[in-house]
This record gives sequence, C-alpha cells and structure tokens, in this order.
Amino acid sequence: MLSLPSTSSSISRKKYDVFLSFRGEDTRNNFTDHLYDALSRSGIVTFRDDPKLEAGEEIAPELFKAIQQSWCSVIIFSQTYAFSSWCLEELAEIVKQHNNDGHKVFPIFYHVDPSDLRKQKEKVEEAFARHKERYKEDSEKIQRWRNALIQVAAIKGWHLNNRHESEFIKDIVKKISAKLCQTYPVTHSDLVGISDRLEDIYLKINIGEDDVRVIGIYGMGGIGKTTLARVAYTQMSSHFEGKSFIADIREVSDKCGLVSLQKQLLSQIFHGECFNFFDVHEGSAIISHRLSHKKVLVVLDNVDNIQHLKCLVGRHDWFGLGSRIVVTTRDEHLLRSWPVDDVYEPTTLNPKDALQLFSLKAFHSDTVLKDDFVELSIHVVNYAGGLPLALEVLGSFLCGRDAAQWRSTIERLKRDSNKEILDKLRISFDGLEEREKNIFLDIACFFNGEKKDFVIKVLYDCDFFPDIGIDVLIKKSLVKVDKHNKDLKMHDLLQEMGRTIVKEKCVDEPGKRCRLWEEKDVHHVLTKNTPLLNLKIMNLKGSQKLIKTPDFTTASNLEVLILEGCTKLVDVHPSIGVLKSLILLNLRDCKSLRSLPTKIGMESLEILILSGCSSLVRFPEIDGNMERLKTLDLSCCYRVENLSKNLQQAKFLEKLDLSETAITEPPSFICQFKNLKVLSLNGRKGPSYKLLSNLPSLFKVIQGRRTNPMARMLPLLSGLSSVTELKLRDCNLCEGDIPRDISGLSCLEKLDLSGNNFISIPASLTRLSKLGYLELSNCNMCTLGEADTHSDISGLSSLWHLDLSGCKMLKSLPELPTSIPVLCIDGCSSLEVVASPSKVCNLVGCGDIRAINCFKLAEKINALTLLKEHIKALPNSRKWHENGIFDIMMPGSEIPEWFSQQKSDSSIKIPLPINLRKDGEWIGVACCCIFVNNDASRNNESISCDGSIFRGRNCRPICWRNRWVGRQFDKPIMKDHLFLRYFPRDQLYPFSLDKYGDCETNNLWATDCLDRICDELKLCFNTEFGPNYHCVKVKKCGVRIVYEKDLEEIKELQCHTTQSSPNFEHIHQHSAHNHGSVGSTSHIKRKRNIYEETKEEEPQPKRMQNFFNFVKGQSRNKH
Repeated sequence: MLSLPSTSSSISRKKYDVFLSFRGEDTRNNFTDHLYDALSRSGIVTFRDDPKLEAGEEIAPELFKAIQQSWCSVIIFSQTYAFSSWCLEELAEIVKQHNNDGHKVFPIFYHVDPSDLRKQKEKVEEAFARHKERYKEDSEKIQRWRNALIQVAAIKGWHLNNRHESEFIKDIVKKISAKLCQTYPVTHSDLVGISDRLEDIYLKINIGEDDVRVIGIYGMGGIGKTTLARVAYTQMSSHFEGKSFIADIREVSDKCGLVSLQKQLLSQIFHGECFNFFDVHEGSAIISHRLSHKKVLVVLDNVDNIQHLKCLVGRHDWFGLGSRIVVTTRDEHLLRSWPVDDVYEPTTLNPKDALQLFSLKAFHSDTVLKDDFVELSIHVVNYAGGLPLALEVLGSFLCGRDAAQWRSTIERLKRDSNKEILDKLRISFDGLEEREKNIFLDIACFFNGEKKDFVIKVLYDCDFFPDIGIDVLIKKSLVKVDKHNKDLKMHDLLQEMGRTIVKEKCVDEPGKRCRLWEEKDVHHVLTKNTPLLNLKIMNLKGSQKLIKTPDFTTASNLEVLILEGCTKLVDVHPSIGVLKSLILLNLRDCKSLRSLPTKIGMESLEILILSGCSSLVRFPEIDGNMERLKTLDLSCCYRVENLSKNLQQAKFLEKLDLSETAITEPPSFICQFKNLKVLSLNGRKGPSYKLLSNLPSLFKVIQGRRTNPMARMLPLLSGLSSVTELKLRDCNLCEGDIPRDISGLSCLEKLDLSGNNFISIPASLTRLSKLGYLELSNCNMCTLGEADTHSDISGLSSLWHLDLSGCKMLKSLPELPTSIPVLCIDGCSSLEVVASPSKVCNLVGCGDIRAINCFKLAEKINALTLLKEHIKALPNSRKWHENGIFDIMMPGSEIPEWFSQQKSDSSIKIPLPINLRKDGEWIGVACCCIFVNNDASRNNESISCDGSIFRGRNCRPICWRNRWVGRQFDKPIMKDHLFLRYFPRDQLYPFSLDKYGDCETNNLWATDCLDRICDELKLCFNTEFGPNYHCVKVKKCGVRIVYEKDLEEIKELQCHTTQSSPNFEHIHQHSAHNHGSVGSTSHIKRKRNIYEETKEEEPQPKRMQNFFNFVKGQSRNKH
C-alpha cells in the first residue's frame, strides 16, 4: 500500500478549475450560460465574471486574480470578442499565465473562423483599427493583444460548426473533465512513486468516453492497490453523478454478508435513502434499476470472490453511460474470468522511491537525515524489496529509535520476520487449496528462481498437479514468471512467509518437518539422529561446511535431495542409493565428490544431476529397476570414462548430457532410447583439447578421419527420431563425418556443431526440415555449401537462428532463408559481400545482425543502407521481430549525418513535433551510437538502448533490450563500432494511444496538445543493469524520425554513396523540409573511415550497384 494521506483531501490548491473568458453581449445569456451550468453540474468549479464588473473600461483586478487562481481557461471566441478591450486584456493575462506557469488553455470557436483570428482580418481587423485609434499612445498594449490572439487562435480547439449546442457543450464538458483529472496535483507528500501509476491507470479508465468500463487492479498484498484506487477515486469523483468506495470487501463480506455490501453501495450513491431488502437477488435488481441511467464511479476494494462481482457489478448495462467501476484484488484469474475491460498490475517501488518512502516514515523527511543511518536504511530497504507495505511498517517501527536499536532490528529480521507484514501477506496463502499450498511452500523453500519446467517436472510425481497449481499461484500474485515464461520468481518477503509457515508446524524439532533447507536445522537433525520419516524435501544448496552426508535410512520418504554447490562434499553415504521414494537427486558442482555408492537402485528416480562433479571417477552400477529415469546430466564430469550397461533399462530417458567427460566413445545403447529428446555430446575443453587446437588444421583433419570415435557414432544416432536437440560442439568433426542419412533425425530442431573442423556445411543438413537453430561458430568454414554439391542452407525453411561467429575463414555467404530473424557473424574477419547477386548474403531478411569485428564486411556494406532496407522489409517479416524492433551492430567510426540530431554523449533527448501522432507519413524512429569496450579485460560488457517518452513530469517507457558484445570473442572490441536500432511507430505510440491522436480526443495523454505541449523522446545507450553487468563506452549517439520518403531515397544512394562514408546530406535536407524532421544537422566535417586506411581503392559504385540489385531482387521475391 502506498501511503494514504493523513490530512484532509484537498484535490487542488487552486480556487477554481475553469475560468470562462467570453464577450458578454454575444454569449452571456445563451451559450456561455448553458456551458457554465453544465460545468457546474459536472462538479467543475468555474469562475464566470459578474456583469457589474464590466461597468468600467479597465479590467477589474478581481479577474486577474481569478485567472491566476484557476487551473485552466476556456475562451469563447465569438464574432465581437476582439472588439472588447476587456476581453483582449483578459486574453493577454491568460496567455501570460499559460507561458509562465503552465496554465491550461481551451479555445472554443463560436461561429468564428480561427484563421480570421490568426490573420486578424475581417471583423478582427476592424476591431483592432478601433483599438489602435483609441490607444494611440500605447502601441505595446495593442501588440500584446495581437500576439495573444495569434497564439491562442493557433491552438486546435473546438468548433461549433452546424452542431446542436447541447451536444457540443456536453462534449466540451467531458473533455475538460478528462483533462482536469490529469492536472489535479497529488498534494500529499507521503504518496511516493504514485504519479506514474496514476498515469497508467488513467489511460485505462479513460474517463471521457461514453461507454461503461470495468478496470481491474491486481497484485500481491501490500503492493499499493488500495492506495492507487483511492487516490484515483478522490481525483475523479467530482466528475460523476454518484460515487461509492467499498473498502475491504473480503472482510466485510465474511462478517456481514453480501446484502450489506449492496446496501452500502446504494446508500453511498443515494444519500439519505434507506434501503430495506434482505435478499441478494432483490439487491441486484435494485442496483441494476436505480443505476442504469446514472453516471457513477464505484471502487470495489479487495475482492476475493466472484460472487462479490456478480452481486455488485453484474453486467455493464447495470450502470449509466460514462460509469467507471474499479476492482482491486490479489487474484488475477478472478478478473480474467469476469468481463473486465482492462487490468493493471502495480510494480514494486524502484530503489530511489523505496528509500524516499522509508525515509518519510522513519525520519518524517524524504531523505535520510543522519549519516549514521544511511547504510542502515539501505539494509532495511533491501529487505523490503520495494514493497510499500513493508517500507511503511518498518519505517514507522524504527522512527525515533537510535542506531543500536536499528542494528538489533535488522539482525532480528534475519531470524524472525515482522508479524504485521507477514500477517498481511498470509491472507493470500490461507485462501489456497491444499495442493497449491504445498506447491507454494516448495517454491518458497527450494525453487525460488528455478526454471518453471524444471519445477513442474520435480513436482509432477508428488501428485500436486503443478501445471495448474503454479498457474493458480501466478494468478493470485504469489509467484511471478519472467516474460519468456521460463523462470519462477517469488518476492523475498513471500518466500520468508512460506518458510515461516513450515517452521511453525514444528518450531523446536526440525526433524518432524516435511522440508529442511537451513544448514543449522539439518545439522541438528543429523547429529541428534532424529528419525526423518516426515521429511520429503531437503535442500542444502551451497552448504560449504558439508563434507559427508549422513545415513539416510530413516528418511525413507525423501523425494527431493538437493546438494548443489556443496563444494567440500567428499563422500555420499551408501544409503542414498536405496532411497525408493527419491525423485530428484541434484549434486551439481560438488567438485570434491570422489565417489558415489557402488550400486544404486532408486526406482522412483527421475532426475539425476551430476554435472560439474569434476573429481568423480566412476558412474555407479545400476542395481534393480530405474526405468523411470528421465534426465541424466554428467556434463563436466571430466574423469568419468563409461556408463553402466544397465542404464539401457531407462527406456523413458528424455535428456542425456555426456558433454566434457572422459567417455571416448558413446555407448551404442544410446540408440535404444526412443523417448530421448535432448542429447549432448560436446567435446572436452580441458588442457588436452587446448593443445589439440594449436596443431595444424591438416593434422586435425587427418586425426578426425582416422580416430574420431564420435564420427563412428553418428550413423547410429540417425535412428533417434525423437531427438529435438543435438549438441556436438568441439567434437573434432571433419568433412564427411556427418552421415547423409542424418535426415532420420526427423524431429531435430536445434543443432550445435560449433568448434569443429568443417570447411563447409554438410549437404545432408539441408534434409532436416524442422531445424530452426543452427550453431556453427568457431569452425574453419570457407563457404556454407559443400564444394562438390550445389546444396546450401537455403533449403532450411524452418531456420530462425544461425550463428557463424568466429568463422574467420568464411569469405562469403550464400542466399539465406528469409525466415532467419537472428544472424550472428561476430568475428568473421574474412567475410565480405561478393559481387554476384545470387551469392550475396540476404542480410535484410534477418531481424538482428551482429557483425562485431567484421571489418571487411563493413567496407562492403553500409550500415545505414542496411538499416533502411530492414525497415522496408519490416512489414513482410514482422513476425520474426520482437515488436518490430531490430538491431544492427557492425564496425563504424562515424554516425551518418542522416541522423539529424546528434550528441557527444551516451544519451540524447529531443522534442517531438506536436502533430506527430496525427502525421500518417512517419513510420518510426531510428537511433545510432558509436561504442567500444570500456575495459578490454572484461568479457561481459553490454550495450542497451533504453527509450522513454516524456510529457511534462510523466514518463512512459519504450520496450528495451540489451545486447552482449564481448562474451564470445577471443579478442576485445578495440575499434569503434556502430549500434543501430529501429523502433516502429506503434512502439512509441501503441494503437491504444494512437487511435486518440486528434487533439479533440478524450484521452488523458492526448489532451495536452491543446496546450501545444510536445512530447520528448529520450534514448539512453548505456543503462546499468546491476553491479555484475558492465556497459560499453558510448562515444556519441544520434536519432532521427523516419518517414516513408526517407526509404525512397535509397535509389539515389546507388549513385551518390560510397561504402564507408556515404553523403546523406541531401536526404536529410529533403526530409527536414518535407516532414518537419526534428532539429537540424550539424555539418560535421567527415573523416575517412578508420577501417579504410589500409584498404586498396576499388571501383565502389559497381560493387554497391550489385548489392542493391540483389536487395531489389529479394524484395520482389518477398512480395
């Protein structure tokens, strides 16, 4: 919960919402009077001058004061408005307030043409002739009036035209009402981080529309749902005919029943009326009848049962047009199962806002006042994890206490959680079914941060039905899953709550619990020889003191044993081998483990993970039936030389990883695993491999043909029709080692052949019709097609990822399938585009291009040209791009002048044209930067582009992605590179916003254009992601709004462009004149590209002409 205001709610510090400016004799007793009445009835406090004030020639001081005390002015331009010196002086003051203080201005053109006002002709010209005669000695006043009239008349306002005045007025009131909702300030200083959330929720509520709308706000307990709903309710309620806020419906319903909730709703809307009914159905009938023609605002807080919505909301037609119903809940599924129009999920506070909220509670200030408390405050804020509830509770508790008491509290929190916080969070847990409770506790104790598929696999045989169970937890905001639907993540305080629940079941005797994860509890159990009959899961991950495991004989019901990262573990007790109920055994990275029991017979075992057990010498014999085994991971068990022959009885095996073991020849019984989906046989990366890599290529080829046991194994693998992923990295494979009948791998989707000795891609790969991911990095290939065939990879119609990075001998690429959205050619130092169009790499068909350190390619292909061709191809390849955004990275030392706004910094902020969203000609925004490694010793530097649209204090983020630029390279990126990114139009202004592009919209974002306030676009190219993530050095950046005509200029480039440093000046000038492109190009003196210094001069235009001919041919083929 974001902090609720403790003072009385004063929506606005201004005295008036609206100041009406009008010519009395034209409209006082008709249009203006009707408008004033409509505004007042909508709860909009409006100032209209008294006729008595107009008795004199000079404007009364009361009117100046009223303008200054109003949030906005509505100016009614009528036919004789300009004849009134009073009106013009009033107008000049309004413009002054607008320019200086952001005073809002809404012009109404009542039977007048705004162009007459701007150009000051017809009656306006006549009026100013009279004023000029009257004020001969005050020409400055006349000019001030003229300027004010021109400025306001240029604002797109409302025109009566031939409309009915009643409809016209109704429309105006709705739009002003919507605008005022946004402009009301949040006056309560302890509401931290709420502005952006209000902006998001207002976009969904869209108060100005005539429909009935139900909006849901969902999230974990304490996230701020109620506070957000209450602030929005307070700010919007004056714009409705009736209002009702029903707090904590879950608790009220449990205590008083549904009928009491219905009566509360009706009583709050119809003040003074008494409703006597005692039946839910009767209450629903009354609500639907009494509210069906009334515009109401209703907030239903903390709903946890679908019956609450059925009896209080019913159907949309229960409420009058314009009504808004806001529902807060912890259960997303409840909203999805009811016809809500939109949903919003608040996020936790960022570190800055979290510290500010905590400081307000702990120090009654928005900053930490004493140096002694800075580090302590950060500890508490980190513990709270951005949860407003926890920040408020802990801040209030620590307020007024000394540093020693703070330290004591922090230490206590490490052992015992704050009861007030956990009680609030536990409400969601208590509402779960028993199976969901068990899944929640397992995740809290053992699987927070693990892969979703892995957790499902582990819990599947526990009869918890994890597929639906985890979904329930996600919908109830108890667990989150990342945007790729892979990793499960639970808030730290929810995890702590879950672990507390487990401990509460048996506080004094850990051995009686069903889950153990803390080292001290396990030590207690093991040293006391406590029977472990109830124990089902034990997690000792990362226990550095564990040297040997205990006797597990008494833990006969143990199902999950996790010893991952116990680096000092040497011995495992033989009793582990006979645990009949054990489903998962994880010994990953137990680097000191020398041996396992001689024989194992764990008949329930499904997952056995031994990866990284580098000291393990022998894989145990299988004694008995282990046919349920599905996953066996022996990767990086460098000393294991063979597998038990009895392993072949594991007929349901789905994943087998023998990578980097001492197994010289894979066992032939692998081919009997008909359910095998993932097979990893990657080569050893130890010292012997490194030595081998330094031998001459010819020796490797000879050795590979004569002695490579993997090559002899491959024909047998072709019978594994179920395999979807095959990894053969660093297996010393050569030409001819891939059998021609490999097409027997009919389900193969992912193939890793990187680090082998191919000089071309085997033709047999083209028969793998389902292959989508092909890894060929660090091979010796010179071409992608075999020399003795006409085959190439163009036949791989399903291919979507191709990695050729580090193929230093590769000089050319064939025509690639247009399906490939990701192409990585980093470090292909010999690669260049050949002249023949039929052989040129179809880079335009790819979503992202990574060409780091491809200096020859950069000499042949211009990055900007590539960008434009990408944009042209985008409509036909949109399905392969993430939201239409794509990146290009390749060598380059200068940002082309085509990027009309440039800055020698890592970020840039530009104003966007006011009418940009209405302009149908622009299609997106392109940006570019120059970067190089910040620290050549690091191999994990990244580059990102974080974009935001600003409107005043409001900020709306654009989708961002980061790219690693050092991890896979043998050499650092020492020379400058270009990073180009394109954002399509609908990423800057999604359709939900863009459809309200007209200034006369009711949308809260769009109405700002009435005040000529333009949006600003900010792009940052080196956003830090955390202490372990480092950014490259960005030297300069640039940006440009892209229009349709910019793409047509590509024909001219064929004649005027050189490959390394094209002259785009004529394009920029043309586009700037025709489209009002932002800013102007600074005429930078162009240097010769640093990568051209040692290059021989070649006839450039001919080579570029060939490239363009190919591109045009590909474009025709796509269409």
